[in-house]
Amino acid sequence: MANWFVYLIECIDNSIYTGIATDVAARYAAHAAGKGARYTRARPPRRLLCTVPAADRSEASRLEYWIKQLSAVQKREIVALVLAEEAAIAGTSP
Repeated sequence: MANWFVYLIECIDNSIYTGIATDVAARYAAHAAGKGARYTRARPPRRLLCTVPAADRSEASRLEYWIKQLSAVQKREIVALVLAEEAAIAGTSP
């Protein structure tokens, strides 16, 4: 059974692309190589902002849809929350 993730990418125009994948590193590499989504072919990725694990593809798809409805400011707030949670778990500061 594959582990699914929702990922957020900051593009060169400061927009945020949201997608789902089982292998985020490979998917990011595809976006960076211009072989990903049409959106990132037109706006190449600058960096991977964060990943959020999901129980399965269905949950990942629902979360992706929910995030895509948010404004860029709200998406950046989610990124900050995810990074803060990861830092708290790791015992470091974001």
